[in-house]
Amino acid sequence: MKIIILGAGQVGATLAESLVAENNDLTVVDMDRERLALLQDRFDLRTVLGHAAHPSVLKRAGAEDADMLVAVTQSDETNLAACKLAASEFNVPTRVARLRAADYLQQDEEDGETLASKHFSVDHTISPEQEITHYLHRLVEHPEALQVLDFVDGRVRLVAVKAYHGGPLVGHELRVIRNHMPNAECRVAAIFRKNRGIVPEGTTVIEPGDEVFFLAKKEDIPAVMRELRRLDRPVRRVMIAGGGNIGRRLAATLERDYEVKLIDHNKQRCNQLGSELHRTLVLLGDATDEELLDQENIQDMDVFCALTNDDEDNIMAALLAKRMGAHRVIALINRAAYVDLVHGGEIDIAISPAQATVGPLLSKIRRGDMAVVHSLRRGAAEALEIVVHGDANNSKVVGRRIEEIKLPEGATIGAIIRGEEVIIAHHDTQIQGEDHVILFVLNKRIIPKVEKMFQAGFAFFG
Repeated sequence: MKIIILGAGQVGATLAESLVAENNDLTVVDMDRERLALLQDRFDLRTVLGHAAHPSVLKRAGAEDADMLVAVTQSDETNLAACKLAASEFNVPTRVARLRAADYLQQDEEDGETLASKHFSVDHTISPEQEITHYLHRLVEHPEALQVLDFVDGRVRLVAVKAYHGGPLVGHELRVIRNHMPNAECRVAAIFRKNRGIVPEGTTVIEPGDEVFFLAKKEDIPAVMRELRRLDRPVRRVMIAGGGNIGRRLAATLERDYEVKLIDHNKQRCNQLGSELHRTLVLLGDATDEELLDQENIQDMDVFCALTNDDEDNIMAALLAKRMGAHRVIALINRAAYVDLVHGGEIDIAISPAQATVGPLLSKIRRGDMAVVHSLRRGAAEALEIVVHGDANNSKVVGRRIEEIKLPEGATIGAIIRGEEVIIAHHDTQIQGEDHVILFVLNKRIIPKVEKMFQAGFAFFG
């Protein structure tokens, strides 16, 4: 596909990296010459210097024969204007916009359209702050998890946990998992051992320190987690550092069910947060202030989330909170190199906003009918929800049992959703047309092969 990406920031650069690996024809537009030079040095793509919403710049970027435009600049208005121009002036078939302001994302009650789609010709929207808030909420719900990802509107979840020494399943083959959990079905989709991916088989033995990814119905997740690791105490108290977009949204989401404290250094913002949030205790101060954390009983906090706009502050606040007794600490970190350095050490979870956002963007871009794409292991692996179309005559998967499907090495089918039914995949499970199939892909280089396998032939679309 010929794709134009507007914006070479964290999200744009991460998206470009993913799409270049899949042999797309990419052009990136930005006003920052240095950012573009860095991208061009690293990847095989074109760059255009200029304003993303100027017709002449879009023309130079090749909008006249582009298949898709993805507007992910820092400005909602620039992204909207660019999508409108791409539709009206250049007939770009698909237009995706990153939007922050809730006003643009709200739907009209009469026709169900958002302002962005109705007035600015936006086909798909992505809100990084919204995605990260949902992501953090799931981690608070399951404090033992390293990652919690939703499929089929949350009915099925993929959860990553670290297996600990002495856990009920550690040292045992995976095929005994059913004996331990007769009332809860799950499928181990992948195991990462010392950063190396393993496709699990019945004879695979879980070792201490393994990062285990399993799929199960939402209601079965707690039972499965009890088998893999010691359950942490239930979460009651949460402290948030940073009252920006993400901190404010998370506090508003959590305050109904948890005791929430929010720290911010900006007095004006604290006053605003105090009027917006109903049950959250808003504190003026610095989250790296040891005295303040001590006064606010950091040692009693079940989860501490460092969500400021400064990577170094987030790392320092999270490390300090952990040292002072916070049970679990999460840090939001923009720089990918920092994420790899600190994740899983003293900081329990380091989250890259760009990685959390790139999955939903990829679901709009990929070939085939991708309902959901989740980026895993800092982009090295992916989990996909693919809607299967066609019949046994024009599809390589419809009407076939899983054991008959020759998936590329490193890809596994974890579950199938058929209407209201959730089927945890076994070797004799048969795939039918319109099934939602959840796959785990250890190496994203094989994604094009997976896409091709799940696409129906031309006879179906004709």
